[in-house]
Amino acid sequence: MAELLSDDQLNDVLPKLPDWTAQDAVLVRTVELASFPQAIMVVNRIAEIAENDNHHPDIDIRYKTLTFRLSTHYKGGITALDVSLAEEIDGVLDAMS
Repeated sequence: MAELLSDDQLNDVLPKLPDWTAQDAVLVRTVELASFPQAIMVVNRIAEIAENDNHHPDIDIRYKTLTFRLSTHYKGGITALDVSLAEEIDGVLDAMS
């Protein structure tokens, strides 16, 4: 079972996730893609990863801008599951650029 990250652990992790911020016990990243179809391709790929990991992000889609919010809801905050998913999301986004 995933445990909440302490403030010190979170401070150690955030430099490794430079495009993410911690806001109210949630990891957040907003990205603008080149087009709406590309944004949907990213969402579909991340949906596959999330389903495989059984850990699902909150995703806000606004035309070609995506905002990802990661939190382990049953724990009420950020866990290693969220950090791992953030890294996977970064990998998908890096592959699209």
